[in-house]
Amino acid sequence: VQLQASGGGLVQAGGSLRLSCAASGRTFSSYAIAWFRQAPGQEREFLGSTTWSGGRTHYRDSVKDRFTISSDHAKNTVYLQMNNLKPEDTAVYYCAAGPWPAVRSIRSWGQGTLVTVSS
Repeated sequence: VQLQASGGGLVQAGGSLRLSCAASGRTFSSYAIAWFRQAPGQEREFLGSTTWSGGRTHYRDSVKDRFTISSDHAKNTVYLQMNNLKPEDTAVYYCAAGPWPAVRSIRSWGQGTLVTVSS
């Protein structure tokens, strides 16, 4: 499974940003796709995940009211919609593939995309 994350950038606090994760490879649809982030000096943390069918989603409690994961099968892409962003959301964001719910046992990582939220 190959993953390509994109869509990061600079946004003001309270703003929104949508990240994309394009997947390819023969078996990508058999995995769940998850989003993680890693802030400077901190451990990488799980944000949420979805099955390709979209039938199941799972979120970290601290972001579930602001972040939404969706998928576009035609584009083989999973999105992370982030609303009401806060400076503490500043981090490098990664997408990953693994067996559901893809919190652990990650099979493949995409490269990170940097999100910077200014106050």
